[in-house]
Amino acid sequence: MDDKCIMENILLTTKGVCDLYLHGAIESPTPNVHSSFTTALNDALTMQDGIYKAMTAKGWYPTDAAPQTKLNEVKQKFSQTASTF
Repeated sequence: MDDKCIMENILLTTKGVCDLYLHGAIESPTPNVHSSFTTALNDALTMQDGIYKAMTAKGWYPTDAAPQTKLNEVKQKFSQTASTF
């Protein structure tokens, strides 16, 4: 297993942990439990961001820029939806 594969696995695991912490925060029955899950979520998101940045720096997580026309379409769609509320 090479470094890229290891980093991909760590990133996927961290994303899964973020999902679990998010649901824990949403479903938490008391303020203390909510606070604990929220803190853990923020810590996990910070870790995920660091992993993503490290992978991007090595060229292991390439991203493509969205075309401006597509961005404009989405903005238009959601601005119309938001105005109906």
